[in-house]
Amino acid sequence: MHFFTYKNSELYAEDVPVRKKLIFYGARYYYRGQYGEIMSNQKVGVFVELENKKDNNLGMPLPKGIVRVYKKDDEGSLQFVGEDMIDHTPKDEKVRIRLGEAFDVVGERKQTDWKKIAYDTYETAFEIALRNHKNEDVTVKVIEPIPGDWKMLTSSHDYVKTESHTAEFNIVVPQDKEVTLSYRLRIRF
Repeated sequence: MHFFTYKNSELYAEDVPVRKKLIFYGARYYYRGQYGEIMSNQKVGVFVELENKKDNNLGMPLPKGIVRVYKKDDEGSLQFVGEDMIDHTPKDEKVRIRLGEAFDVVGERKQTDWKKIAYDTYETAFEIALRNHKNEDVTVKVIEPIPGDWKMLTSSHDYVKTESHTAEFNIVVPQDKEVTLSYRLRIRF
C-alpha cells in the first residue's frame, strides 16, 4: 500500500504496511426509546490503520492534512483507493484513515425489544445482520456506543467493553453469507 499526502507540503512514503478494517458504528440515541427497524442497508466503513514508525517507512511528525491512499493493481499501476483528513500526528503513533464505505458488505440494524423496568432502568435488545457479498471472508468490527450505566444480559457473540460507554464485537462473516449479532442490555439513566 502506498500513500501520498498534504496540500502544502510534499511527502511521499512507499510500501507502508497497513491493516484494513471494516467498521460498523452504532449511535447513542438508539438506546433511548423504541425504534423497531432503525436502518436497513447501512454502510460499513472501510478504514486503514498504520503506525507512524521508521520501520514502516515513516517515523516523522505528520502535519495535519489530507492523506491520499493508493494501491498497486495486478499490473503494478497505482490505483487511488481513498483519502481522509488526519490531525497532527507525532512519530510512533497510530493513524486511522477512512477510505469510504464498503459496497459489498452491508448491515441492517433493528431493535427487537424495549421495556421500562423501573423509573430509570430499561431493557433493550438489538439484532444486527451483516451481509458479505465479497468472494472472501471478512471481519466486521461492530462498535456500539451505549449511554448510561449498562450491563450486557445476553449476546450471541463475544464482546469487549472497550470504554465505559462502548461495546465492541468482532464478527466474522463468511463470503456470500449473512451473520446476525443479537444482544440484550439493561440500561440505567
